[in-house]
Amino acid sequence: MAGNIEHSLPAYGEKTIHAPDEKTIGAADQGRRESSVGSAEILAGEMYDERVDSTKRGLKSRHAQMIALGGTIGTGLFVGSGQTLARGGPAFILGCYLFMSFLVWCVVTGITEVAAWLPTKGCSMNLFGYRYVSRSLGFAMGWLYWYSLGILVPYEITAAGLVIDYWKTDVNIAVWISIMLVVIVGLNALPVRFYGETEFWFASLKVFMMIGLLLLSFILFWGGGPSKDRLGFRFWERPGAANTYLETGNTGRFVALLSTLVLSAFPFTFAPELLVCTGGEMESPRRNLPTAARRYFYRLIFFYIGCVLAIGILCPSNDSALTDGGAGAGSSAFVIGIKNAGIHGLDSVINAGIIISAWSSGNSFLYLSSRSLYSLAVTGNAPKFFKACTKSGIPYRAVAASSLFTLLAYLNCANSGSVVFNWFVNLTNTSGFISWICCGIVSLRFMKACQAQGITSDMMPYHNKWFQPWGSWVAIVGFVFLTLVNGFTVFWPENWSVSSFMTAYVG
Repeated sequence: MAGNIEHSLPAYGEKTIHAPDEKTIGAADQGRRESSVGSAEILAGEMYDERVDSTKRGLKSRHAQMIALGGTIGTGLFVGSGQTLARGGPAFILGCYLFMSFLVWCVVTGITEVAAWLPTKGCSMNLFGYRYVSRSLGFAMGWLYWYSLGILVPYEITAAGLVIDYWKTDVNIAVWISIMLVVIVGLNALPVRFYGETEFWFASLKVFMMIGLLLLSFILFWGGGPSKDRLGFRFWERPGAANTYLETGNTGRFVALLSTLVLSAFPFTFAPELLVCTGGEMESPRRNLPTAARRYFYRLIFFYIGCVLAIGILCPSNDSALTDGGAGAGSSAFVIGIKNAGIHGLDSVINAGIIISAWSSGNSFLYLSSRSLYSLAVTGNAPKFFKACTKSGIPYRAVAASSLFTLLAYLNCANSGSVVFNWFVNLTNTSGFISWICCGIVSLRFMKACQAQGITSDMMPYHNKWFQPWGSWVAIVGFVFLTLVNGFTVFWPENWSVSSFMTAYVG
């Protein structure tokens, strides 16, 4: 099948974009066809302009697979999940993560079909939005990605600063922020193979740490800790499996469930898009990209679902350290549970691992942000100034512009860390929902284009017959709902403020 695919698809460097067969198009569609072909030729000319350097394929198969497994697993999962547990309780957080994993898997199966079919240089969802839907959607998605992913870099650094504060050091947090910024920007200024290699080892550490935490949770569940105290599902009974929020009774539980669902989205934010973006700089993308996508399913089950099941066993949802009572968001539910179990020293090891996770995620988000700006320049939706690359394939101007967002991390020096933490969570939640809605639209239009061209699923490098195309429709409906309810709690009189409303809905 691979041989048929390569012969049926245009070569990566081919500059001609063929028009649809005349027999498949009515006379009334002739003008629209000529317009779309013209846009495709413009796009091809921009992508394959030999007068300028472009990105290079420097990511090996092992880089791609490990980035897919752990690339964007960061403080959102290790730290932010503690706040989500406090909001909803162990049953609600588990149910919400299951539902969110299903919606994200629907997105992954759809966008991988598109990216595996056309893994061009500058590969990103905004480029596919431009190609398969409209220039305006490509424009909107590209700038959405650039600022949202750029903001996620200082978010991860801010969260890492909170984690460092767990040790009560006398060093000003600005010092730690500066060190992390220099490393993240420096790695993105190097050729992509260095990014791939560092992310391979960073992601490997995250994967091994998560496996270790899951094993520890299993041991403590059966009473294998120092105190021989068998935890079981104790915290599902006391303080309870489900909390209330803002109201009492069943109404309060429903509000807590809805709020938990919104908070649960953040650890997944922009993780599927990383798969697509690496396709443009990946060796043998039509083979490696589908493999990475299939393994993404196991990441969702073992890491995300396993994580929230574990913290529901280790830590009670009413522990004051989950919120701003103890070390704030700098204490994850894992760390609190390990301390409560009487295991000494391990909490510091886990905290160190969380810092590495934040470093790794910030590195990935800056990579994504810079490539989004580069793709905008390639499609003519941003100044061509940002299209420039070094001989080794680094879009250095796009990297420099995206790196300016990292300076926002210094807000943590003047504001309460928890306030900044929640501001970033709300802002990027909305952007993530909007991105996934657009991904569903792009996926559906790509499938429609395949039907118009007579391209069947057996001709495609990747197709999930169990989830597509209905999965894209489910994802669109689900994320439209989540976008609308993202900040619903601000409408309670005790929570209302103009700034909170704007943060939740400005996207």
